[in-house]
Amino acid sequence: MSGNGQLRGRTAATNPWVRPYVLTSGRTRGAGELLVHALVSAPGYDPQFAATLLPEARALYERACTSTESVAELSAHCGIPLGVTRVLLSDLCSAGRLLVDAPTAAASPLDRNLLERVLDGLRQYA
Repeated sequence: MSGNGQLRGRTAATNPWVRPYVLTSGRTRGAGELLVHALVSAPGYDPQFAATLLPEARALYERACTSTESVAELSAHCGIPLGVTRVLLSDLCSAGRLLVDAPTAAASPLDRNLLERVLDGLRQYA
């Protein structure tokens, strides 16, 4: 490599020398917890806003504007590590540019009372 001009415009996926903490300013978590299966979409595309973003955040923003995808899918399609993707998407959500449809982490299809009765029955046999 003969100069810095060759590194400009390259993303973390194409430039192995860029460490993930550089892209997130050292943060490991965003403002909110994003689950890997949370669906992300964008209400509209703003080219002026996109021009102000880092290449990685821009790729995520543009991809979310074209289709609704999960956090994991966005990470894979854009070639950005999952932890970095979560922080960048959280920033975009905080800015009001993305919508997240996240199921609650505590939701369970199982009935707690039924599970307690099963445990009580098992204790009787122990």
